[in-house]
Amino acid sequence: MKLAIYGAQGYALAVYEAITTLYPKREISYFLVTHMEGNAPVLGGIPVKTVADYAAALSGEGKRQVEVLIATPEQVQPDIEESLENYGFRHHRRLTFARHAELMKLFHARLGRFLPLSALPVGCRMPFIRMYMAKSHVDRPLRDSGSLPDYVFPIQAGAACCDGRVADLTDNTGEHISDRNGNYCELTALYWIWKNKMDTGGCADGEEGQYYGLCQYRRGFDLAEDDLLRLSDNDVDVVLPYPLPYEPDIHAHHERYIKEADWQALLRALSELQPEYAADFPEILSQRYLYNYNVILAKKSVLRDYCAWLFPILMRTEELSAPKGCERSDRYLGYMGETLETLYFMKNAGRLNVVHGACRLRT
Repeated sequence: MKLAIYGAQGYALAVYEAITTLYPKREISYFLVTHMEGNAPVLGGIPVKTVADYAAALSGEGKRQVEVLIATPEQVQPDIEESLENYGFRHHRRLTFARHAELMKLFHARLGRFLPLSALPVGCRMPFIRMYMAKSHVDRPLRDSGSLPDYVFPIQAGAACCDGRVADLTDNTGEHISDRNGNYCELTALYWIWKNKMDTGGCADGEEGQYYGLCQYRRGFDLAEDDLLRLSDNDVDVVLPYPLPYEPDIHAHHERYIKEADWQALLRALSELQPEYAADFPEILSQRYLYNYNVILAKKSVLRDYCAWLFPILMRTEELSAPKGCERSDRYLGYMGETLETLYFMKNAGRLNVVHGACRLRT
């Protein structure tokens, strides 16, 4: 049967690359979307079509020879299934989070570039872990909120910007940049963690046995107990989400969110503060893989070093931007944080033990 993938963003492109690598005999004919707005006409050399146009071009027998793999966030998959049925496609399958996580594990293990955490042997020591989950007063309620692991602590990001409270912890106490959340997004919570929670005590194993991190209320790692036991005994420095591929490169992807003048401000900030990273920045922008969402779990010492590197760059960029960061609220520094995370950890992959995990989208 012919295989089509429903979806046409980085998530679906990663699925396409995994399938064609692991199962090279399986031919993928099209990417399918609901509408073309915001989607490229070609992805990975494969045409992108609306499901309506694709259905119109096929006979009833032709539709019976097509299998559709739904590679989208899980919350929209039931609606897509109904749409496919209405268009006459009877063979379709959901790529659930668990299936996607297994596919990415096999794919990246085969390539040997982005090492899966789950590929490491299970250890014996349970580390000290504090993962903070950024929430906002404008977040939509979740249908599958469930219970959180005991190492995850909700924190309200941008608490200085509103009166309402959605978490016991807020990022507007102690040393903070909570009032700049409109540009920094979830990174105001990371700044608060860095300045107010990462002290020097709290663990018999010392700093090397402590892991701190940030996730979002809708996006975060789905770590089993065995995954946690893999951290200390394998001397893992940082866990990041599997990076997503973008075409033709991540610079073109971010052009949709970041103005060219702001890119130039970032380049100037890098040149002033971290010239060795500025030299590598064009190469990072011209490659295809991006660490999304500002989600991270790292040794305390590693996360502290990263924050001490990251925030001066963002703050200098804020000063150099036109209009300045204090005069706007368009999330641009949060988007830049994703690119800077990619730059920092790809440049330091030789000295840090960087591993990866699937990032679940909660709905």
